[in-house]
Amino acid sequence: MKTRKIPMRTCVVTKEQCAKKELIRVVRNNEGVVSVDTTGKAPGRGAYLKLDKEVILKAKKTKALDNKLEVTVPDEIYEELLKLING
Repeated sequence: MKTRKIPMRTCVVTKEQCAKKELIRVVRNNEGVVSVDTTGKAPGRGAYLKLDKEVILKAKKTKALDNKLEVTVPDEIYEELLKLING
């Protein structure tokens, strides 16, 4: 039986490669609207973050998502990411 390849992605803050399931994707569409992509399949430019409170707070402080997505990420996105961690 053939073994399936696990898709790997890199966190924009820690630069650590992890399985795609361990990361959350933030996406910017063609209109410049930023959203959290829970499915991992939304169209647009994406950036991955580890599901860790410290990583998300560091991304907000260093503006890592702003640089990667080439747009200003609103604070609501970071709040939504923190809610995903807390359940």
